[in-house]
Amino acid sequence: MDTAAAPPTDETLLTRAAASHLIAARLTDVQTVARDTKLYTFRRIDGQPLPPYRPGAHIDLHLPNGLLRQFSLVVPDTDHSSYVVGVKRDENSRGGSRYIIEEMKVGDQIEISAPRNNFALVENAEDVTLIAGGIGITPIWCMVQELAAHKRSWKLHYACRSRVDMAFLETLQQFGPESVHLHFDDEAGGVFDMGAAVTATPPSAHIYCCGPNPMLKAFEAATTARPRNLIHIEYFTPKEEASADQESKLGGFWVELARSGEEYFIPEGKKVLEVLYEAGVDVDYSCELGICGACETRVISGTPIHHDSILSEEEQASNEKVMICCCGCASERLVLDM
Repeated sequence: MDTAAAPPTDETLLTRAAASHLIAARLTDVQTVARDTKLYTFRRIDGQPLPPYRPGAHIDLHLPNGLLRQFSLVVPDTDHSSYVVGVKRDENSRGGSRYIIEEMKVGDQIEISAPRNNFALVENAEDVTLIAGGIGITPIWCMVQELAAHKRSWKLHYACRSRVDMAFLETLQQFGPESVHLHFDDEAGGVFDMGAAVTATPPSAHIYCCGPNPMLKAFEAATTARPRNLIHIEYFTPKEEASADQESKLGGFWVELARSGEEYFIPEGKKVLEVLYEAGVDVDYSCELGICGACETRVISGTPIHHDSILSEEEQASNEKVMICCCGCASERLVLDM
């Protein structure tokens, strides 16, 4: 007779997490903030302070069902005692958001990562414009709280399909229309006007955008004339699915690890990360999609082909670093600082 596996004890989870450089945590609170959207609060099992972070950061959740997912931190870091992430049930969920929304409950134990930040709020920016769509509000809301607390200049544009889908609606309305512009597709009779929002933004402002891919593509198109150092964007999913031609460029080259001198051939259909992992090389990774930054590696020589959604066009053109979970190579050899 099959018997359900018993949940791990605190001691077991702490030992396992320490061995994997993760953090053993417990879900301590669940709060509904919009239709199909909830906030989840995690605290360390051992009671120690959590690693600090700045607005824009995200963490990995190693879910009990075996999936690994990344979620942005919603609350500015003040006491290092908890991490709060926002999760929206995705209609096309591959099992992550659905599992969290439907299965996870207060008291559940989980392993989480320390925060990473590819979407950092610039500390000395004199003017900031924030644009969010749907669940993309999670890192943006963290920024709003930080900016408001320090009385810095900011403006938010936040778009959702309907009022019932908008997280933090009542709190955001308290800032007033001068600071917060809320858009509801069903009331406006159409989608958010990205071009108008960008045009109304001061030329010197730093602009941040996070939301569904169509919004992010519209944002990139609307900001092409702006200085790249003022444009900040975060993708939750890859910009676009790799074409068959792109996939063919993911293999057929050598990778050399400069520190160890080891060499590995990357055949067609294989990724650098995949080959190194199978060979027993200690590599950091998380999303395997080029959207989290965990596997970022410095390039010593060679010409990588970038397929990530993190590096800017300028960073990709410099070929100084690469995401080994999704890169290809235009040269015969890629030498990495590993």
